[in-house]
Amino acid sequence: MFYWVVKAILGPVLAVLWQPRAEGVENVPRQGPAIMVSNHLSFSDHFFGPLPLPRKITFLAKAEYFTGTGPKGLISRLFFTGVGQIPIDRSGGKASEAALRTGLKVLKQGKLLGIYPEGTRSPDGRLYRGRTGVARLVLESKAPVVPMAMINVDKIMPPGRTIPRLGIRPKVVFGKPLDFSRYYGMEKDPRVLRAITDEIMYALMELSGQEYVDRYAQSVKAELAAAAKEERKEQHADEKERRRAERAERKARRKAERARKREERKARGADGEADTDPEGAPDRAADEPPGTAA
Repeated sequence: MFYWVVKAILGPVLAVLWQPRAEGVENVPRQGPAIMVSNHLSFSDHFFGPLPLPRKITFLAKAEYFTGTGPKGLISRLFFTGVGQIPIDRSGGKASEAALRTGLKVLKQGKLLGIYPEGTRSPDGRLYRGRTGVARLVLESKAPVVPMAMINVDKIMPPGRTIPRLGIRPKVVFGKPLDFSRYYGMEKDPRVLRAITDEIMYALMELSGQEYVDRYAQSVKAELAAAAKEERKEQHADEKERRRAERAERKARRKAERARKREERKARGADGEADTDPEGAPDRAADEPPGTAA
């Protein structure tokens, strides 16, 4: 119920501010289960993707959306819980298996399940290699697979930005359902899982127009984070070196100033000696008037 209340409130606001466009809505089944596979460009994918559909999409959302602290964490937790999104642990192993079972449960209930095969948001707007968990869902559920391509959404709210930009029209394109029935019963073959996943990513690439990178987005993110950390470290080292150089320069200036003052004092002392006789006493006799007895 909360989902439809939120959509009724946000829908007109999003429509007025960004005028989102949608294509291929007729490709989404009007009833029954379906797996909505999407590229992941921004946090706002959760809003603009389901907006043109008359059905609710239940996304498998990262657990961090439900565990944040402070006002922002509270708002995130209330929103994602209220609209029926399901937290998943992305650490792999048993957590991945639990996420799979959760997704199968949603599909058995005849709902639309939303999933991002990349596993995380794109760090640079490109499309990255998909994870094969989506293929297992496809084969075990036998549900239709509908590609859902998000376009321009990263320009509205890219990673790290909290205030959305105006003046950009997002777009969502729903592709025709993909048929993987030829692979049914082969869910334990890793080559089949990879083939299905790659076909899904290819469909998203064609619909979105993104450049495809045959690497996991998480690995690229880790590299970018490491590079940024190293850059900050170098900047910190450069700053320390700059401060050290400035201290050395100030010290040298103070030393030069003290030396200059010592030279000035010596010069003044030398001038004073030049005004006295060899024995150090003034020659007063030369100043006495003539004819005066000693």
